[in-house]
Amino acid sequence: MSTKLIGTTAAVIDRSSSTTVTRFFNFDTLELESGEILSPVTVAYETYGSLNAKANNAILLCHALSGDAHAAGRDCTTGALGWWDSMVGPGKAFDTEKYYIICSNVLGGCKGTTGPSSINSATNTPYGLGFPVITIGDMVSAQAKLVDHLGIERLFAVAGGSMGGMQALEWLVSRPSRVRSAIAIATAARHSPQQIAFNEVGRQAIMADPNWKEGNYYGGTLPARGLAVARMVGHITYMSDSSMEEKFGRRLREDRRPFKFTADFEVEGYLHHRGNSFVERFDANSYLYITKAMDFYDVGRGRTLAAALSQVDARALIIAFKSDWLYPPYQSQEIVRACKLTGLDATYCEVDSTYGHDAFLLETDEETHLIRHFLENVSLVKPADNNVT
Repeated sequence: MSTKLIGTTAAVIDRSSSTTVTRFFNFDTLELESGEILSPVTVAYETYGSLNAKANNAILLCHALSGDAHAAGRDCTTGALGWWDSMVGPGKAFDTEKYYIICSNVLGGCKGTTGPSSINSATNTPYGLGFPVITIGDMVSAQAKLVDHLGIERLFAVAGGSMGGMQALEWLVSRPSRVRSAIAIATAARHSPQQIAFNEVGRQAIMADPNWKEGNYYGGTLPARGLAVARMVGHITYMSDSSMEEKFGRRLREDRRPFKFTADFEVEGYLHHRGNSFVERFDANSYLYITKAMDFYDVGRGRTLAAALSQVDARALIIAFKSDWLYPPYQSQEIVRACKLTGLDATYCEVDSTYGHDAFLLETDEETHLIRHFLENVSLVKPADNNVT
């Protein structure tokens, strides 16, 4: 394990403006759950706040499908705010005056961490479909390498929403001695047939694009239309009926063109915009690999959920949203019931929101109240010498 980064602020290079920079950790090999060896491996990450002298105040944030390492602050190059900026910073839910926050881009991603668009050292060309199959467990293994590199033996908490929640659960069951607490938001222990079905529609849209070329599109025309359609389908599932009614209704676009089958309604224009902007920042093959990893994930791995959690000695906060029909509350409730069966200290909160699945990114006031209270209680749990000070 490398030297601890005690008293550093890492990615926060200008506290007055919260400007951040993404850093990169490289290591030689990673053995995947499939048995294949990935080599070499790069993990893109950002950190916020300072690691204390005991190195026991670190919180790992895990992003959802389309996220990246840039969770908070303004990117030093683009100026873009992080995807959870409203939750990370001084006085916020993940208080950088108390905690050392880490966020990394997942394995298989396209924002600096090794994935299908990375160069395969054996061929000196992008991996494409030559990239090995990855799992949520593999993503966590890469994160664990990073946590080791940062000199942290045990995380104070692991937190995330949607796919990030799956990673938080995986940390609990695969590395129970390395996590004091977990916060899983709007997530599931395994995908339902409906969730798998929506992901498959997105994958088929990408693979049906003639520019996909069996994944060998690098250096040429991107499968932009297929990826845009996949993202359009995704955005429909992220919202709720009531949130779409409130945001769009049946309003017509002011700039609609007098042609057949164009985006006449506001909701159509919104989906086109979301799809087209997604193409500019995400890789189609990464979308295929990551959604497949989500679909295959099962915390139990052939066991009951309670059996999978039986060796866990940590506290858990599970948050769901009433209007979330992509990850409905019953899936969070299943996790909580399994925690209770094993005697695991788990708190369940169901937020009455109309935002649908997007609520985990939008209901920040409610989440801040719940998370701040939960983390404060975790810090009071014995042994006292592990208390965050």
